[in-house]
Amino acid sequence: MTDGTHSEKPLADPPRPHRGTGPGRHAVVVGGGLAGLTSALALADAGVRVTLLEGRPRLGGLAFSFQRGDLTVDNGQHVYLRCCTAYRWFLDRIGGAALAPLQNRLDVPVLDVDKPEGRRLGRLRRDPLPVPLHLGRSLATYPHLSLAERAAVGRAALALKGLDLADPSLDAQDFGSWLTAHGQSARAVEALWDLVGVATLNAVASDASLGLAAMVFKTGLLSDPGAADIGWARVPLGELHDRLARRALDSAGVRTEVRTRVTSVSTNENGGWSVQVPGESIQADAVVLAVPQREAHDLLPAGALDDPGRLLDIGTAPILNIHVVYDREVLARPFFAALGTPVQWVFDRTAASGLRHGQYLALSQSVAQDEIDTPVAELRERYLPELARLLPRTRGAEVTDFFVTRERTATFAPTPGVGRLRPGARTKAPGLYLAGAWTATGWPATMESAVRSGVSAADAALGALGRPRPSRLFASEEAAA
Repeated sequence: MTDGTHSEKPLADPPRPHRGTGPGRHAVVVGGGLAGLTSALALADAGVRVTLLEGRPRLGGLAFSFQRGDLTVDNGQHVYLRCCTAYRWFLDRIGGAALAPLQNRLDVPVLDVDKPEGRRLGRLRRDPLPVPLHLGRSLATYPHLSLAERAAVGRAALALKGLDLADPSLDAQDFGSWLTAHGQSARAVEALWDLVGVATLNAVASDASLGLAAMVFKTGLLSDPGAADIGWARVPLGELHDRLARRALDSAGVRTEVRTRVTSVSTNENGGWSVQVPGESIQADAVVLAVPQREAHDLLPAGALDDPGRLLDIGTAPILNIHVVYDREVLARPFFAALGTPVQWVFDRTAASGLRHGQYLALSQSVAQDEIDTPVAELRERYLPELARLLPRTRGAEVTDFFVTRERTATFAPTPGVGRLRPGARTKAPGLYLAGAWTATGWPATMESAVRSGVSAADAALGALGRPRPSRLFASEEAAA
């Protein structure tokens, strides 16, 4: 579904753009997702002339919108946390922060469908207290775990807080085994650890790297009281990642070309780079490949990485999104998570989609390997009864639309050992850089990871081009080497 640094940093005002259209250094950014957008903006803000090339007809990568009749539909529900300071910088930079606000304070309703109606609701929320006391009352009263399980969760959280994220051995272990070794029951894993981990990692605990899981929980829940406050777009994602991003690129002087697929990247006789697109060879001093790992592998020139085959060893994981439109309001809260049912997270997308009558719910289903190719009719038969179990008001409502969006390669798979496969921003080819959520950001595959990777690639390119880093660029503490 998603979606910090170890300490909160204030966000700066968006930098004043440099036009960057005159003679001088030229960089080509291949890919118009969040990583490419960030790289292009950062380079242009430093005075570099930038060309951004995107094969799709729009910007935004895998966080985009499309039209379905009168509805404007996001391909999937994307959220971020207060600790996602890089993505928050990006929102500020494109002028979109007010359109994707954060909760004032973490509050996640959790419904357990196996409990009698009226007793199903639990909440994960924080108090205005220091870490770890900020979650103490919520954990102590969380009704979906027994008293003994709550106590065991507290002990495991303290043990997790003590892990060193710089220890490479954590990447080789799986989170599920670690939880079992620290006294976590299957119920605790389902009702707490996987409730959060599946949405942020796109993997269940037994399939997730301990290093990435520890990063998520330490940063999101154990670093700062407000770190896990949730934010999401109140407008279609295309408004942010396409329209506003394109306006920011234009203002910065970036040449943006969509429907333009790069066919090859190679060095030229002047020691620079030639980027080949249909009908044109674009010359550049630096190139950022901000594309998925398999596409990057296919474009990399020989010798750019010691073992480019490792990129193909980075697995992928799907996310299924189920969209249901009812003829009336059936959900009174903006979102909830669910237990005891195939339903994971449900969001109200009515206002954002432009729906004027009824209510539009979006179900975000991570770890969807078993359902990603299931026919729509079967998904309808499976999920509408589950929503009826969870939401009593649906039982008298008419379903006016039901459709599905599928992202078969939504994220990289955060399996044990994936850390050693993720490359940094720099390659062995001078002037060629990598960006993408799959690179070595220290984060799982989130919008935050994508933006951080773009910052890292731009930083590396600016150093090589002899350009000063924009003073107001987000200060990534974990920039890849």
